Amino acid sequence: MNPFEDQEPISQEASVHFLAFFIHSPINGPTPPLFEIQGFLQCQSSRHSGIKKARVFSFLAVIIFVNNQQWTRRGKGILSLMVGVGLISCTKPVPLIHVPPPSHHFQEIDRSGSSDSQQHNLSTTPSSTTQRDEKTLQEGPGSLQQLKALAQEHNPTLRQAWAHVDAERAKSLQAGLYPNPIGGYRGGQIGVKDTIGEFQGGFVQQEIITAGKLDLSREKYLARASASEYQALVQEYRVMNAIDIQFYRLLGFQEQVDIQRKLLESWKDHVLTTQEMFNVGQANEADLRRATIQCQRQQLTLQMSENELQLERERLITLVGIAFPVERLSGSLYEDLPLLDFERALQRVLTESPELGLARANVRADQITVQREKVEPIPNITVQGSVGRNYVETQTVYGVQAFIEIPIFDRNQGTIQQAQADLRRQVAQVRLTELRLRRSLAEHFQRYLTALQHVQIYRNSILLEAEERYKIQLQSYEADRETWPAVLAAQQDLFKLRLEYIDQLMAWRMARVAVEGLLLIDGLQSPKDVTPPGHIDANPKPR
Repeated sequence: MNPFEDQEPISQEASVHFLAFFIHSPINGPTPPLFEIQGFLQCQSSRHSGIKKARVFSFLAVIIFVNNQQWTRRGKGILSLMVGVGLISCTKPVPLIHVPPPSHHFQEIDRSGSSDSQQHNLSTTPSSTTQRDEKTLQEGPGSLQQLKALAQEHNPTLRQAWAHVDAERAKSLQAGLYPNPIGGYRGGQIGVKDTIGEFQGGFVQQEIITAGKLDLSREKYLARASASEYQALVQEYRVMNAIDIQFYRLLGFQEQVDIQRKLLESWKDHVLTTQEMFNVGQANEADLRRATIQCQRQQLTLQMSENELQLERERLITLVGIAFPVERLSGSLYEDLPLLDFERALQRVLTESPELGLARANVRADQITVQREKVEPIPNITVQGSVGRNYVETQTVYGVQAFIEIPIFDRNQGTIQQAQADLRRQVAQVRLTELRLRRSLAEHFQRYLTALQHVQIYRNSILLEAEERYKIQLQSYEADRETWPAVLAAQQDLFKLRLEYIDQLMAWRMARVAVEGLLLIDGLQSPKDVTPPGHIDANPKPR
């Protein structure tokens, strides 16, 4: 009867680890202590469901023998070969859960904030990384340009904005139309001398608009239509800038979810390592439970990041106005862009901002409104012409009438004063808009500078130092000078720094979009009507 039939064989991986244990020891140095070899075997036994006890004692006997011998290169090679052949010859493949060395995790993510399947060299410098940065505005599914094209067609606020323009143009058309004539019938002295009337006929009445009122009314609403066009341009800036911001936020959350998944794998490896250390007495139960808790917390963090990613995707859909099938956006968070200058940005805002254009267009409309209200008291002339038959005299007769409204009591004083007050208010609004834009630019520029400084320090220093630390820990582990938990800790620190770096990249992108986009960023804010409040526009016919 075979005494080893009830035992499970050693896995091939355990055999290779055991063989490497001998090969990596110093050639002329002392043999690894007996308790280290025993611990190694116990660890592998726990991890791979057991090693034959008889085989363990056989290995221990070999080790004791070697411990009493002087090592030579040839002797060590022969013994390593014997042990390796003996181990591998009695093994069979066993399924093994094993997390490979963590170097592959961060190699999949470069400092541009984008991930791909290509492996990168650990010694990458900032300049070489910058050369790999992708151009963000690229054609293709999930690209920024494609999303903006969809928003032009489907965002409802853009339709509202241009509907306001059409409404103001329609008002200008209506305000310039001449009043319709009035036609009627007139009969007088009906029954005189047994006739059908002294007069039987009709009349036509027409109001003649004086003082160029219709032209001024049309000009006023054309000025408001121009203001509405600025308002529509404001809304387009808001929508496109909001899509820019949400696009970069979604890119950032995509990368953060990728890193959180790698962090979870690292914590799973940490739990497995702690379990192995617990099996050999190098960790206690409290350490194992602590590692398990940390792994579960990372699982919750990953789930929260995935939920936030879905939320950011829905926010982008609401800005575009239609659901798009792309699950993952294409683009890069980092680009080597020129630095922004506050004074140049301020000058551009004060000269190109559609908000200032809107305010100035409203000033022009209010100026015309004042002129229009000043000529309102000038009376229009109403003329009436009539023609009919005088049946008493049996002849055709004609009549003409003309009348005007005499502005004695109502000379439109209140409306003129209201229009003048609106003009003063709107002139002040231009200055207020300039100051508000300056303050908003200062706030966004401060956020831009802060985020840019963080991005540069992280990219050129912090991440490089963290990568070097991780490389050193990994090399030390491969040389048996460091423990695997220390390598995992360095890896986790690197991942956390990458998460912070992506946060700063998103903040930098958002602030830069705001500065370059003339501070217009709220894409779902409904466009405002340019018509000011008041009773002037409550008239049946706009003026």
